[in-house]
Amino acid sequence: MLKQPRSVPLAAAFGILASLSCAHAQDRGSVNPKPLPPLENPDAPSTPAKALFGRVTGPASGPAHAYGSYAKGCFSGGEALPMDGATWQVMRPSRNRMWGTPYLVDFLERLAGKAPRVGWAGLLVGDMSQPRGGPMLTGHASHQLGLDADVWLTPMPDRRLSRPEREETSATNVVREDRLDIDPGVWAPEHLKLIRLTAEQPEVARIFVNPAIKKALCREATGGRGWLSKVRPMYGHNYHYHIRLACPEGQDSCGDQAPPPSGDGCGEELAYWFSDAIMNPQPPKTKPRPRPPMTMAALPAACRVVLKAR
Repeated sequence: MLKQPRSVPLAAAFGILASLSCAHAQDRGSVNPKPLPPLENPDAPSTPAKALFGRVTGPASGPAHAYGSYAKGCFSGGEALPMDGATWQVMRPSRNRMWGTPYLVDFLERLAGKAPRVGWAGLLVGDMSQPRGGPMLTGHASHQLGLDADVWLTPMPDRRLSRPEREETSATNVVREDRLDIDPGVWAPEHLKLIRLTAEQPEVARIFVNPAIKKALCREATGGRGWLSKVRPMYGHNYHYHIRLACPEGQDSCGDQAPPPSGDGCGEELAYWFSDAIMNPQPPKTKPRPRPPMTMAALPAACRVVLKAR
């Protein structure tokens, strides 16, 4: 009997797969994005929080602080990762998701500077957070605290990408078509080196990758394997890997998740992700009712202040 990860109940597999349908690294952005129309009644208790946070275009003033959890939170004092650095470039700028706490922005700049040491010219950075975090209109359930970032599994080219290229170029899919392993024609030793470099940084709490990528890391990793415990398999994530930082020290309103399980996660725990029930989930006999969208009442009270801040 394969062990089932506590964080992903077997019965939820179909619903999770169904939710992974938009705002991914392969989806195009827009060179000329149009602003969203104003809400008729933004103060109504039933207004989805994503409709409110998704319309905010700039950060909240005040000291940098994260409030809540990775999937129910927000942050103040946010910063945008500059569009270009010597060793990084921001992708899909039309989404306006290149924001994070200064803690995250500083981390990404330092990680990008280390990437050439492992044969990776630089980072192509995808979605981080919205200017004040909170739920997003499309895509991620997490990325709300300004502590998550997606890094493409595509090497940075030796030139500055144009705006159309940043919006329209797809990230690289490194997973084989049957989803059972990585694509050997695309996967390179440098992919492992970059993910290992990231996992070995003390600020990192989790890295999420496609189960096929985790399988390759388990097979190919040499030397110390402690870093593998931070690398967790998750649906999707075959075009990018997801970095999650632990809460900054001293921020009691920021909710860390529990430490990863002991061991490298390369045994029965990984095999579960390749079971037929997970690879080919059957739709439920009775179609579940759609969950109502999260409202401001589900978020920490501080997020109301963050949303209204100038």
